[in-house]
Amino acid sequence: MRVLHLISSGGMYGAEVMLLNLASAQKRFGCEPIIGVFRNEHLPHIEVAEAARSRGLQVEIFNCSGRFDRRPVAAIRKVLQREDVSLVHGHGYKSNFYGYFAANALGLPFVATCHLWTGASPAIRFYEFLDSLILRRAHKVVGVSDAISNTLRKSGLPPEKVSTIYNGTDFSPCGDASPTLRTELGIGERTLVGSVGRLEEQKGFEYFLRAAREVLAEFPEALFAVVGAGSLRSRLENLIHELGLGTSVLLVGQRNDMPGVYASLNLFVLASIDEGMPMTILEALASRKPVIATAVGAVEKLVIPEQTGLLVQPRDVPALRDAMLRCLRNPSFAQTLGKNGQEHVQTFFSAQGMARKYVDLYERVLAQQKTKAATSLQEA
Repeated sequence: MRVLHLISSGGMYGAEVMLLNLASAQKRFGCEPIIGVFRNEHLPHIEVAEAARSRGLQVEIFNCSGRFDRRPVAAIRKVLQREDVSLVHGHGYKSNFYGYFAANALGLPFVATCHLWTGASPAIRFYEFLDSLILRRAHKVVGVSDAISNTLRKSGLPPEKVSTIYNGTDFSPCGDASPTLRTELGIGERTLVGSVGRLEEQKGFEYFLRAAREVLAEFPEALFAVVGAGSLRSRLENLIHELGLGTSVLLVGQRNDMPGVYASLNLFVLASIDEGMPMTILEALASRKPVIATAVGAVEKLVIPEQTGLLVQPRDVPALRDAMLRCLRNPSFAQTLGKNGQEHVQTFFSAQGMARKYVDLYERVLAQQKTKAATSLQEA
């Protein structure tokens, strides 16, 4: 079974990491994945293509000059025919739009994964509305959390088309990673608290920074690192200056050594306002790090209070501060959370388990299509 995965990427973030983990693990189950990446004229992010090649995955690049460029559909169709692809799998509204029409033109099944609808702006809400219209025509749609699956059903998708498959991670890079960020910063044994994600409103970095200022009153030597890139960098730089955190908070940008970043941290914090199934939490837990996160999306499947981490409500700066202080005051408690968290994700959220569920879904879709074709032939 050959599957074309499609993604239009803004950098190496959660959906991209999930896709790489999924495709790499699917090879173990008789699936031959191809990673199709859109090279957008104005934002030509193809980091995920480079990362896929480094894993030995086949990659196809599709040039796209605008939101409604017709050329990618023809280019995708050529790849589908040339590579004898069995099924197309979209990741995101742009990929779903082009992927569906290319697959439909050749009578191939189309499935999609919804990682999250953010509704971050009027334009994004419009594209997500269009996405819902395309997804109604898909053979199957997967939400990476129960909340996302419920949103898909409420948007008009037939309930029988929607299922939930939680994200999984590859544990192998986490086992013996060197603390590359700590070494690069030259901070020795100083406490380093980190947060990872796109620098966008959804990730709640403002609340992380405000809580950090209060933590520093008790732990003045602590450092706080924000890892990621995005449109809010200037605003966060201004907030860091406003809060007087210039010597204690580091915006280190996007990194390509994430196992080494996690290995450098004493504590991982994610203060998101909204989430699906955050890959960053999966990676931090897999790296045996204590995690503090907000109770949004499917986070509660990963962070079990008092067992694998601590949960707070979004936008609650005092609760976030208190959770960080609790872990920093009691390192043995924090280490226990990290140990339990690693065991939890290794048991329930492996890339292999995720891949097996997706391959099962593909096989069901292909079997249904074969049955439908046979029935149509008999009726004719």
